[in-house]
Amino acid sequence: MTTADLSEGAPQKRRAPDAQAFVDMQASPEFQELRHRLRSFVFPMTAFFLAWYAAYVLLATYAPEFMATKVIGNINLGIILGLGQFVTTFVITALYVKFANRELDPRSAAIRDELEGPLK
Repeated sequence: MTTADLSEGAPQKRRAPDAQAFVDMQASPEFQELRHRLRSFVFPMTAFFLAWYAAYVLLATYAPEFMATKVIGNINLGIILGLGQFVTTFVITALYVKFANRELDPRSAAIRDELEGPLK
């Protein structure tokens, strides 16, 4: 068994930055851009979903006749809109994962490498 065989299973390490390095990184343009990208996705998507959910709750509360409108057989608008809440949640999650993989992860990995150094 060689030393290379022993080191293959060993966890790789990064250097541990001090508190000032974190403060400096938070002030960097790269970190600010990462925060801007995150917020530009999360805040509008959250506002959209909360508005959609509030509309559903308000319709269920104040327009029960509308929500009871039959669409197909015993399936009414309330059921369709309620299931739409689940669909919307899954779609938003999928969009976020795609966005994070494309926009956030490469930027955060670059910031981490700059802050802690590459894996050794």
